[in-house]
Amino acid sequence: MNLTLTVTGMTCGHCERAVKNAVLQIDPQALVSIDRAANRVDVDSALPREALAKAIAEEGYGVAD
Repeated sequence: MNLTLTVTGMTCGHCERAVKNAVLQIDPQALVSIDRAANRVDVDSALPREALAKAIAEEGYGVAD
């Protein structure tokens, strides 16, 4: 399932890696694409949106509903 999440608080490449790694920790098969300037994270994953959002939020980033 393809999802687009609005993620705030990403300010650098390290932030992008932290968000990507948070998703990959719970779904190693996920495909993650990040557009930091647009606060956009596209994820192709079998997991529900809530699980992905929770993993990102636990890294300290905001995820809009």
